[in-house]
Amino acid sequence: MIDVSALARRDTFARTLGVDLVEASLGRAVTRVAIEERHLNFNGVGHGGLTFTLADAAFGYACNSQGVVSGSIDAHIVYSVAVRLGDVLTATAVEISRSSKASTYRIDVVRGDGKLVAAMTGTALISGKPVVV
Repeated sequence: MIDVSALARRDTFARTLGVDLVEASLGRAVTRVAIEERHLNFNGVGHGGLTFTLADAAFGYACNSQGVVSGSIDAHIVYSVAVRLGDVLTATAVEISRSSKASTYRIDVVRGDGKLVAAMTGTALISGKPVVV
């Protein structure tokens, strides 16, 4: 396994939004963000783009954790409930299948109270090139 925290430090977009890497292991990553006013949409609830970014960051860290450059070729997210100012969201990405060319992940985003906020599936193309950290 590579140093996934090094990848997170280079992820300036996620860092700018306040997305943190909580933990990572082979084929798995957990990210977290606390909903701030800057994350709210025009209806005063958490912006779906932030929820997607949180899930996508976990997906990206998990699929690159094995040290081989992998990139998303498909992602699908379903939103279950709105989030509010002060909520803390955690995304957990888990590898569910892997071949020499592609891997598939399930990413669940939950609130601090355990309520499922969103579920994402993602497929990554495995390049065969080593991840540089």
